[in-house]
Amino acid sequence: MASATEIAKRYFGALAARDLDAALDCWAPGAIERLVGQQELIAPEGVRTYFSALFQAFPDFRIEIIDTTASRARTAVRWRASGTFAGPGTFQGFQPNGARLELEGCDVLRVKDDKIQHNDAYIDSGDLARQLGLLPAAGSVGEARLTRLANLRTRLARRLQAAEPERIAAGVWIVRGGFPAREMNVYLIEDEGAATVFDAGIAAMAPAVRAAAARLGGVRRVVLGHADADHRGSAPTLGAPVYCHPDEVEAAQSDSPIRPYHDLSQLAPHGRFLLSRLLPVWDGGAVEIAGTVKEGDVLAGFRVVELSGHAPGQIGLFRDRDRLALGSDCVYTLDPQTGIHGKPRVPHPAFNSDTELARESIRKLAGLEPAQAWFGHGKPLREDVVSQLHRAAAG
Repeated sequence: MASATEIAKRYFGALAARDLDAALDCWAPGAIERLVGQQELIAPEGVRTYFSALFQAFPDFRIEIIDTTASRARTAVRWRASGTFAGPGTFQGFQPNGARLELEGCDVLRVKDDKIQHNDAYIDSGDLARQLGLLPAAGSVGEARLTRLANLRTRLARRLQAAEPERIAAGVWIVRGGFPAREMNVYLIEDEGAATVFDAGIAAMAPAVRAAAARLGGVRRVVLGHADADHRGSAPTLGAPVYCHPDEVEAAQSDSPIRPYHDLSQLAPHGRFLLSRLLPVWDGGAVEIAGTVKEGDVLAGFRVVELSGHAPGQIGLFRDRDRLALGSDCVYTLDPQTGIHGKPRVPHPAFNSDTELARESIRKLAGLEPAQAWFGHGKPLREDVVSQLHRAAAG
């Protein structure tokens, strides 16, 4: 039985000789050739199709082994390839342009019973694109122009997605997002070298939330204040376990951005028109729930407070040492139909599961005597917070 290195050398020798039959004889049927970051090929026909097109597009294609490193049934092969993109065939949809290619890469092959079972092929796709003329050369005027365009796109995306994170208390940051007025609030709490995300905003905020969390060590977990579309939006793409109250699990894992008790007929015509269209756009889809939290649980120095009414399992977070409250949608400080700011109020009945219970939850939050209270949208309450909350509940 041949070693993994011997099989690898046999395979690359066949490619160097442009002998596809000999090269394919090295593969086990159904084995995978993984071009990392590009595509996967299934041997033998997928490999044959790829290299047939490569050899036709680069009629003077050459490949040689630089060195190999073996570990049991696995061999890493560093290789050097060259060729001219002269055709007559195309390569991955691009017409031949005469570009000269000189490239190094590495294949990691797993061998069993004298056959390649799997291969991970690594190449510098950016360098390949530059050499083929698909990207401007490094250090060129064209690359500088492309960089400026990319930076402009990034700045525009930031304006559309979210603002830079703002520190609102010790170890607590807010990311404001949503177009055009950035009225969606996501909170990041420093948590043992990473960040607990409370409320997940809308789907478009995910890049800004990930970037803000990365500065704190990455996202450790996501905690949903509730599972409405504009509070779970980025959660599926943050790459961390997601938690919510038990009464929100079903809604969080649902594909629908509209909850059964939502009654958009209670909105004004303009609000009904806008929100019926925005909710699906804001939503990031169903969320896989890793676990649940309930009243009294402690998360990143905050205790969980149940604030049902707007949603059946809505929760807030409260930190006793500085009396900071993060209340999700316990209170509205703006009109959801227009984005116009105003006095704190009970959430709009069109979106409540139980408006009277929502009033009781506002009074419950007031009973904690918060020094400042931040919510899922709009501005915080900072002065005479308790009185403002009682007026909101009574309004």
